[in-house]
Amino acid sequence: MPIQLNHTIVAARDKAASAQFMSEILGLPKPFAFGPFLCVQTDNDVTLDFIDSAEVIATQHYAFLVSEDEFDVIFDRIKDRNLTYWADPHHRQIGEINTNDGGRGVYFDDPDGHALEILTRPYGSGS
Repeated sequence: MPIQLNHTIVAARDKAASAQFMSEILGLPKPFAFGPFLCVQTDNDVTLDFIDSAEVIATQHYAFLVSEDEFDVIFDRIKDRNLTYWADPHHRQIGEINTNDGGRGVYFDDPDGHALEILTRPYGSGS
């Protein structure tokens, strides 16, 4: 069997709010409970397992490869929610998207400050 990522745990101040945000912004199914987690299932069967944390939350980065059409829909949701977005991971190019590798990409934050990214081409794949 090839090695595949199955799930990762995402620390949150409010797992319900964070899991709901993720599922809504990406257009994924509603979160489901599994033990102490609220899980968001991606289309490639990886789950993001949100858990409440009273500790200081270390910022993580989660990048999602999407189609051009999905990018448009998700980007519209980002703008509809008046979320700040950037073309770069360092948050220097505010209000812009990037065109790396001949695709499009944008960075934005979730309610806990995790850096989220949507991109239409994997890095190193394009022209």
